[in-house]
Amino acid sequence: MSIPMVDLKKEFEIYGDAIKQSVLEVLESGSYILGEKGQQFEIELASYLGCHYTAGVANGTDALLLALEALEIGPGDEVITTPFTFFATGEMIARVGAKPVFVDIEPDNYNIDPKKIEAAISKDTKAIIVVHLFGKAADMDAIMRIASEHNLKVIEDACQAIGTEYGTKKTGTIGDIGCFSFFPSKNLGAFGDAGITVTNDKMIYEKLCQLRNHGSKERYLHSYVGVNSRLDEIQAAILLEKIKYLDIFLFKRMGIANTYSRELKDLIKTPAIYNDRSHTFHQYCIEVENRDQLSAFLNEKGISTGIYYPVPLHLQKALSYLNHEKGAFPIAERVAQHILALPINPTMTVSQQEFIISEIKNFVGASN
Repeated sequence: MSIPMVDLKKEFEIYGDAIKQSVLEVLESGSYILGEKGQQFEIELASYLGCHYTAGVANGTDALLLALEALEIGPGDEVITTPFTFFATGEMIARVGAKPVFVDIEPDNYNIDPKKIEAAISKDTKAIIVVHLFGKAADMDAIMRIASEHNLKVIEDACQAIGTEYGTKKTGTIGDIGCFSFFPSKNLGAFGDAGITVTNDKMIYEKLCQLRNHGSKERYLHSYVGVNSRLDEIQAAILLEKIKYLDIFLFKRMGIANTYSRELKDLIKTPAIYNDRSHTFHQYCIEVENRDQLSAFLNEKGISTGIYYPVPLHLQKALSYLNHEKGAFPIAERVAQHILALPINPTMTVSQQEFIISEIKNFVGASN
């Protein structure tokens, strides 16, 4: 038995015919950039998220970059964020010339710890980038309260959290700008790179639309120095079909996660669940002391695993100029050493999950 982390081929069997037809419509249209499919997807996603404006971009990393630029964050500014996330979060802060300022994470939530944010705020702080890691919402009430008190902008890195709810709102729609990735392995994935920015502020939206298109609103007239970062029509056509299955797939992911937690919670550390927010499980991550041994054991059985993320941002060579030493953010460092992601793709069968659970129990039993 071979169980992958993501089984995109099996997913394609579900919606492949509809996607082929939708892509063919694009090919026959002769309109491939900023066309009808892209506009339809932006409208569809705005409705799904419950926000006013969406602007499709080339990928989730560009979404973060354009969000920072739209808020006029640059050299001399500081942006507070988490050290426990994919590199793009900190990378784009550095890319615009600002300084990433890290705040350690909550031990059970893995998201930025609001109780530690205020101590990191300086006269140069302009924004907070909140990451809803693995599909679990961060504590947005506390974060938005701090941002309001200190006149800071909030960017939500919701690249792993489409459909995640915080109270009555969906992640990405609470701060000033939300950023989403549609990388193929995401809970809503394209067939290549794709992303989107979302906001409820019309002026920010209009600026995002220009920044993604060389800073231009009218052809050959440029109000800003922008970039070429547009959601192409083929990816938009694919996403229009796949979004029809999003809530179904999220429901399946949450069901798989519930089974994992029910069967494993007495043996290992399983994801924390909160009553005031949802978890859509882009990844299902456990914590174990002998992580590498368990990963090797499962891989030998044909069970794929993943480590997200083995090196926190403050210890990455590219950000060594920030002069952080090991031990600076102990919770993020500890989690990085013990975290392990298990397969949770929505096409997983009951027998596959039973096999995974059985082998983990076998490993834990043997280890004890």
